[in-house]
Amino acid sequence: MDGVDAVHQAYKAYYQRLVGQVYGLTGDLPEAQDVVQEAYARALIRPERFLQVVDPESWLRTVAFNLARSRYRRRWAFHRLIRSGRVGGAEHVPGLSPDRVALVVALSRLNRPTREALVLHHLADLPVTEVAAALGVPVGTVKARLSRGRALLARELTDGPADEKGTQATSRKGEISHV
Repeated sequence: MDGVDAVHQAYKAYYQRLVGQVYGLTGDLPEAQDVVQEAYARALIRPERFLQVVDPESWLRTVAFNLARSRYRRRWAFHRLIRSGRVGGAEHVPGLSPDRVALVVALSRLNRPTREALVLHHLADLPVTEVAAALGVPVGTVKARLSRGRALLARELTDGPADEKGTQATSRKGEISHV
């Protein structure tokens, strides 16, 4: 049996029970289902390692509980920031304002590696070193992508020089694809 099959068998055998256990911990069924599914996803990332686990149900439970705790801590910290007034509540969450739509359109025109670096660093608020680790590239590459991406976004969002068709010109081939 290979690792992927082992994960699938563990899913059939333990999923419902694990959801029930995490539900007891969180009190939120959709949250429990998400956490348990993420635990299985983590097992699928390295299925050969999952084969080496002595007690798969215990391993999955530990991963799911740790994920649930981490999510709880993040939510708790966020709510604490809202109560302190340092972060606006739901009434301040941006909707589909024209600026937000323009940003999403501009991001969609960037090549995938540049867009990923910008989103992870500026929207997910990850430090450059974590972005590099997440993307599997050197820190210098991330810094270059961020610099280049910010310049391209600035040009896109400030209605920089455009050709007669109204599309943005770029100095690097493939960095902006016109829709």
